[in-house]
Amino acid sequence: MSIKENVLKKLIESATFISGQELAESLNVSRNAIWKAVKSLESDGYIIDAVNNKGYRLNNKYKILSAEEIKIHLKTQEYGRNIIVLDEIDSTNNYARTLAVDGAENGTAVISECQTAGKGRMGRSFFSPKGTGLYVSLIIRPDMDILSAQLITSCTAVAVAEAIEQLCGAEVKIKWVNDLFLNGRKICGILTEASMNFEEKKLAYAVIGIGINIRTSENTPCELKNIMTSIEEETGKTIDRNALCGEVINSLERHILNIESREFMDEYRRRSFIFGKQVEIAKNGKLMQGTATGIDDNANLIVKLDDGSEITVNSGEARIIK
Repeated sequence: MSIKENVLKKLIESATFISGQELAESLNVSRNAIWKAVKSLESDGYIIDAVNNKGYRLNNKYKILSAEEIKIHLKTQEYGRNIIVLDEIDSTNNYARTLAVDGAENGTAVISECQTAGKGRMGRSFFSPKGTGLYVSLIIRPDMDILSAQLITSCTAVAVAEAIEQLCGAEVKIKWVNDLFLNGRKICGILTEASMNFEEKKLAYAVIGIGINIRTSENTPCELKNIMTSIEEETGKTIDRNALCGEVINSLERHILNIESREFMDEYRRRSFIFGKQVEIAKNGKLMQGTATGIDDNANLIVKLDDGSEITVNSGEARIIK
C-alpha cells in the first residue's frame, strides 16, 4: 500500500487522536511524508481533525466512498480487488458493462457517489442521490451454465440482505425477485445484466447492480416516500458506506461461488414476505391474480390462481395486492 493508504488505515483503526510522530515511526517515513498524506486525503474529501499536541483523527460524521477504505474491509479472494470509485455517473451498470466488454477482470467493482440515470428492473429508473446510498455494480465471470445464471439475482438478494444485517442487526426481507425491504418498505434494488455464450451454453459475464438506500434524502420524490425508506431511518444506526460495501462484496463472493448448490434458496424462502399474499402477475401478456404459495429451487414464484390452478413464474413482477 502507498503511504496515503497506510495513513488512512491507521486513522480508521484508531479510536482516538494519533500523533504525526507515531504515524511516521510506525510506517518508517518522515513527518513531512505524513503531513503530505493527510493533505492528500483531505483533498480526496476526507475530514481529518488536526489538533496541536494530539495529532490526527478521522472525522466520521461524513465519510466519502474510497477504494482504499473499502479494501480494508475485504476478505475475498478475487471480488473487489479492482475497485473504481466515481463521483458521478449515469449508471454504474452501464459503466461496468463497457468494462466487461473490454475484458475487465472477474470481481471488478464500479461504485459511484450518485447516478444520474440509475437503472431498475422493467425499464424503471432508480433514484440515486449523492451521499445517501451505496450504488455498486460488480462484474463476475464464473464458470456457470445458463440455468444457474438465472439464479444470480436471487442469490445476490440473500447475500446483500445478510451483509446489511451484519451492520445494522435488523432483519431484511426479500420481495420476489429482487427487492429488499425493512419494516415493509424498500431499501434496496438489484439489477443483473448478463452476456451469454450460447455456443458453450454458459455465462460469459454478468454485471450485478445493487442500489442500497442508507440514509433518506431530503429530495426524495413524493411518489416514492411511502414506498422506499433507508437503513438509518428504520434502525437509527449510522452506517459506514465503505464498511457496508466491503461486507456486500464479501457476502457476494461467498454465495456466488456456491450458487450451483442452491443452498441459498432455503434462506431466500425464509426471508420472503410474499408467501400467503394475494398477488397480481403478468404472464404471456395476461394479468392474473392469485396467492403466492412458494418459490421453487430455480427461484421461480409459485402462484395458486383464483380459479384453483397453479403456475410458476420465472420473470416479470409480482405486485402484492393490499
